[in-house]
Amino acid sequence: MNYLSQTYEGKRHDKKIADEENPTYPEDIGVYQDTGFQGYAPDGVQTFQPQKKPKGEELTPEQKERNRLISSIRIVIEHIIAGIKRCRIVKDIFRNTKEQYDDLVMEIACGLHNFRVHCRVS
Repeated sequence: MNYLSQTYEGKRHDKKIADEENPTYPEDIGVYQDTGFQGYAPDGVQTFQPQKKPKGEELTPEQKERNRLISSIRIVIEHIIAGIKRCRIVKDIFRNTKEQYDDLVMEIACGLHNFRVHCRVS
């Protein structure tokens, strides 16, 4: 499933945006989230988030392995985000006065990233 929210300034917290937008998810879906979504657990969705090391203790080998698995999936997502941000208009300050252009620019940047990946694979 692909989901692209409206664009927000960089200072807004990811979890707060997700709580405000309240996106709907298909049943039996897994959401791999980073620590920016601490405490975000929508109904009917299985969430996967790396476990933090308890203060003064160590993680068990099973917890470390689970964190590695989650991180191996999350790194793909982070690389996608970096690929989209190749379009500097997305990561720099967008000085536009027309309404909804920021969302359109993000959609175009995502489309360009998908096109670039498709051309690389084909």
